Amino acid sequence: MTELVPPAHDPAIARPDVAPAADGAPVGTALVVDDSAVNRKLLGHLLVGLGIDVLEAVDGAAALSTLRDARGAAVDVVLLDVEMPELDGYQTLAAIKSDESLRHLPVIMVSGVDEVGSVVRCIEMGATDYLTKPYDSALLRARVNASLGAKRLRDLEVAYAARLAALHETVERQKQELTRFLSPQVAALISSPEGEQLLAGHRRQITVAFADLRGFTAFAQQAEPEELLGLLSEYHEMMGRAIVEHGGTLEHFAGDGMMVFFNDPVVQADHVERAVRMAVAMRERFEGMASGWRKRGFDLQLGIGVASGYATLGRIGFEGRYDYGAIGNVVILASRLSGEARGGQILLARRAQAAIEELVETESAGELHLKGFDRPEPAANVVALRDAPPRPD
Repeated sequence: MTELVPPAHDPAIARPDVAPAADGAPVGTALVVDDSAVNRKLLGHLLVGLGIDVLEAVDGAAALSTLRDARGAAVDVVLLDVEMPELDGYQTLAAIKSDESLRHLPVIMVSGVDEVGSVVRCIEMGATDYLTKPYDSALLRARVNASLGAKRLRDLEVAYAARLAALHETVERQKQELTRFLSPQVAALISSPEGEQLLAGHRRQITVAFADLRGFTAFAQQAEPEELLGLLSEYHEMMGRAIVEHGGTLEHFAGDGMMVFFNDPVVQADHVERAVRMAVAMRERFEGMASGWRKRGFDLQLGIGVASGYATLGRIGFEGRYDYGAIGNVVILASRLSGEARGGQILLARRAQAAIEELVETESAGELHLKGFDRPEPAANVVALRDAPPRPD
């Protein structure tokens, strides 16, 4: 192999395009791989003049070892001699490009032979560039600077991709957190293109169900706080499962009462049926819990009111504390029916009953004088679903 003697002075090195950083720190780190100590010294001298820190490796195996240990993280460009014993430059280049953690590292091949075939082979294998000995200082500077620029760009892309991945993970985690506190349908609005329009306000026919407990006030006055919280937790868990199973949107719950509506924000052609099936499921499951509570001296019963009609829906509240809610007479009617319902009753408003009269067996609850309504409102109690086994007496 031809060994070269470093020049005494070179103006291109005295005024390089890539100057050392203002604080004297190197602008990058190069790994020089050559089995000739003289050649490593010459190339290292030229690179230091460009403001580049230099690491050395005596052969391909040593180069791969350096790149794969802690020192490798600092390397920005590799200058790799083609002709070396044992593991030559071609083999070393192939090993670098086959290693996922190293394949994007710029590699400039160095050779004392200017052969087109060797140049083509190295470029096809993934080399960034090719230099022949003796080195032209200006060409060396240009090609090393280009490689450093490519490495910095790649590092920025990797860092940016990592930041995007972290941001995506954070958003997904926050969305998961939202689903713990919001109805799933409302949580989905926040991250959908159509969500803002719906949140801003719209009008739609919905079915509203109100549910609350009979005897809860007396129970709350007598029970210990731990008993009260335990009962409410069991009650809310059961009701919550029924809401999710039937595709309802929980607007709010407060103590023993809750409001659920259907057909918004997800459109549901069978929204009345869904609401009534949910109410029947709640009544049936509640009976199992209530029997256990009665053994402990807690006499509680569930009353539900269901109404269907048009309402205005959207974001309600103030900056920092918004809810997604519904406003309209249908909401008031369902609430009033819930208040009138006796334990175990599911009272349907006239429009809701008409929409599903073939699906349920009902009995008249008479015309009810409800607060806020000028005329009596006819209502019906749901006895059973026609496609379900009859309720036990």
